[in-house]
Amino acid sequence: MPRKTRYPAALGGTADDLEAAFYDALQRGDVDALMACWADEEDVFCVHPGGPRLVGVAAIRSAFEQMFANGGAIHARPSHVRRVESLGASVHNVLERIEVLTAEGPRHAFVLATNVYLKTELGWRLVAHHASPGTSREPDDAVEAPGLLH
Repeated sequence: MPRKTRYPAALGGTADDLEAAFYDALQRGDVDALMACWADEEDVFCVHPGGPRLVGVAAIRSAFEQMFANGGAIHARPSHVRRVESLGASVHNVLERIEVLTAEGPRHAFVLATNVYLKTELGWRLVAHHASPGTSREPDDAVEAPGLLH
């Protein structure tokens, strides 16, 4: 019998709880748990590093199914979280440390990602995930924004 997972978002958890559930599902290669984190709306979107914009739940699910089929779980751990929050929305910019298996052994890549969460009737849900192309070096998190915007 399949293990039944309880999702913090459906139980009145926080956006942080949902983010933890999202990355846990990635690491386990569990597409059902991962998709339970997404809002059930056709205007949700996801951009994987170097990939096209995927719009809608079906396109996002298909992409994750292909990723899991090609290599199993995605070993991504978020850190250096920066948050912008309001009563009904939470935007998280995270540094993802991703473990990649190569012929030479495990390597690490670093990806900057932005996750957008909205509070819905069912709890917090992911509505957008956008990840930059990866680098082999960890970005310097201490860089301050310039005083002048363009």
